[in-house]
Amino acid sequence: MSTLRNKVQLIGNLGNDPEIINLESGNTLAKFTLATNESYRNKAGEKVTDTQWHYIVAWGKTAKVVENYLTKGKEVALEGKLTSKSYDTKQGEKRFITEVVCNEIVMLSK
Repeated sequence: MSTLRNKVQLIGNLGNDPEIINLESGNTLAKFTLATNESYRNKAGEKVTDTQWHYIVAWGKTAKVVENYLTKGKEVALEGKLTSKSYDTKQGEKRFITEVVCNEIVMLSK
């Protein structure tokens, strides 16, 4: 059961070209957004699509795959874990962000 703790699986489309950061340590970081869509019918019978946006980060070899093969609009399946962090804005407001740290990615687009 321990393998089910903090596990996220998503299928969606990249919302932007990945931002690639090569760190001084030699490690690579890739950041991008992923849109997932869910459709349902409202009370009037009309189809409604709900889009959720997710912040994704990938490290190392996974980041290299992202860098070499993924661009805006590509459909992917990914697996990872949720992480949360906070920061203070220039106006002194505390903001929170939740990211998916991706450890596996499968390209679904051609």
